[in-house]
Amino acid sequence: MKTMLRVMLTIAAVFASTFVLGRVLGMLTEDNVRDWLEIASTLSALTVIAVVVSLLAIDLFVAVPTLTVVILGSYFLGFEMGFAAAMAGSAIAAFGGYAICHRWGEGALAKVIRDEEQRAEMRNAFTAHGPGMIVLSRAAPILPEVTACMAGMTRMSLMRFAMFWLVGTLPYMGIASYAGSVSTLDDPRPAIFAALGLYAVMWTGWFIYRKYWMTGGERLLV
Repeated sequence: MKTMLRVMLTIAAVFASTFVLGRVLGMLTEDNVRDWLEIASTLSALTVIAVVVSLLAIDLFVAVPTLTVVILGSYFLGFEMGFAAAMAGSAIAAFGGYAICHRWGEGALAKVIRDEEQRAEMRNAFTAHGPGMIVLSRAAPILPEVTACMAGMTRMSLMRFAMFWLVGTLPYMGIASYAGSVSTLDDPRPAIFAALGLYAVMWTGWFIYRKYWMTGGERLLV
């Protein structure tokens, strides 16, 4: 377990560094995202879709305010197109991270964790606890990308990863997209309530999961 957490923290630190760098350079802030989407909305719906998908896709490499992108994108596009764009961009990031780490993650892991027994222990730990982490990963920034990379690195089957990713991502994106589509500049309350509600539900899920995890009941979630 300690080895798995060490690897996850290492991956998270890499992603966090891009977040800090982006803030220092004034890139990919919520204000930037809002400005880009407003400009795109004056051009065409396809332009807005392209911006939403691109922003969510590059979240794999540079931390992006995901919830802001989804809510604002759906405000300009409406629920159906906003939801489709959100799922497409998120899928590119998730499965891109999975594929990259499935291909090159083992070599990188061997440089961080040189002991083969520790690497095996990490793989076993993620096999047991990874599904719950993937489902609940939207509770915090960076965690979706970390769990996607871990899934690829530990050779979790693609179908298994896709199933748990969909379970966690579909309702999250659906609620965020709907809230954005029914919000207005004069009444942003649906978006605000959705954001607060999503994080409350996700963090409650983490609390329950940790309780089962600590008592051995996590097998019910796998």
